[in-house]
Amino acid sequence: MLFKYENPRFFKVLNIFAVSQFLFWGYLCHFSYTTLKDAPVQEDGKEDLPWYKRVNLGENKYRNGIAIMCFFIGYGVLFASWMFTLRSVRYLVLRKGGDKVSVVTYAPFGTNRIMDVPLKYVSAQESREAARVTVPVKIKNRALFYMLDMRGEFTNTKLYDYTVGLSRKLK
Repeated sequence: MLFKYENPRFFKVLNIFAVSQFLFWGYLCHFSYTTLKDAPVQEDGKEDLPWYKRVNLGENKYRNGIAIMCFFIGYGVLFASWMFTLRSVRYLVLRKGGDKVSVVTYAPFGTNRIMDVPLKYVSAQESREAARVTVPVKIKNRALFYMLDMRGEFTNTKLYDYTVGLSRKLK
């Protein structure tokens, strides 16, 4: 084992927050779409009213815009939280023979995701000493970076530095 970061409680709380935000914004989307009614503003004296009283939120463009905005905010929070969870490395295990590494990440519902990747497809973007919060690790043919949290424990620092900790050119 090269690295371990045990913090399942944080990821459980993060995912509960994300799901609750998705439900809240989804309800707000439904509520705004079904409840906002068309109530035209009277034309006489319209210029004297403040801007927020001149806007008819029940008009289709505003009602649909508010509903779509609420949906995308909720979905965006859920997506960002789940991507952060899926890209956070729990364990990094060098396999027998030293040519493969197992990357164990957290998953949204408390389980683990395990990937066996050839070592030549793994490239650390920073060294352990230079990283402040996370060490970004790129895996070939995978979108985005995987993150090793610096609060985790590098159990075998020398072996990590000579295997996963190297910066490789991935093409």
